[in-house]
Amino acid sequence: MDIIYEDNHLLIVNKAPGEIVQGDKTGDEPLVESLKRLIKERDAKPGNVFLGVVHRLDRPVGGLVVFAKTSKALSRMNEMFRKGEVHKTYWALTRKAPQPQHGELHHWITTVEKTNKSTAHDHEVPGSKEARLRYRTLATGERFTLVEVQLITGRKHQIRVQLSAIGSTIRGDLKYGDKRSNPDGSISLLARRISFVHPVSRQLIEIEAPVPTERLWTELEAAALNNNSTNTL
Repeated sequence: MDIIYEDNHLLIVNKAPGEIVQGDKTGDEPLVESLKRLIKERDAKPGNVFLGVVHRLDRPVGGLVVFAKTSKALSRMNEMFRKGEVHKTYWALTRKAPQPQHGELHHWITTVEKTNKSTAHDHEVPGSKEARLRYRTLATGERFTLVEVQLITGRKHQIRVQLSAIGSTIRGDLKYGDKRSNPDGSISLLARRISFVHPVSRQLIEIEAPVPTERLWTELEAAALNNNSTNTL
């Protein structure tokens, strides 16, 4: 369990792919309960430990997840998410580079809960929700492209379904059209960065998760950093 940041009000974890944030029908222990147990044992806390789920991350996705250790922080963080005051940046490995290399995607998403699958439409349809994101290509390798995504809205499977809709399927994401799974069952999508003003101290919080140690990730990260330094010269 990789705790990246912690204070009296917040706890931010680098979630591993395969972990669930909250309980679901699988019955597997969710991350929130594992963290409660860890805090109770580590801090020798009597009684129940409060830990609120601020937002979710799909099971096969890795990266940053924020939890609230106080009810004050939870209510304020929920309001900040609702107002769009929490900024999340994702990195994705796609099999096809998006065209153009940067831009904004605008769709309307419907979700079938029974199949746990979303569909992107290019116009509003009954029951749909507006979905918008910005993206840019950071680096391109022989077979995969590293794409950075900033969410404007937060919809179920939004990045996965919107990138798939433009032909840039995320590596390992069989649900949305990729043809080969990753060995560990993950998809190559990482909740890379999160930034917001602390709900209590009012200090700016900016956290970045490391990329997976897999060679493909590290090589494309290095290429992205090299491209960025070249572009700033």
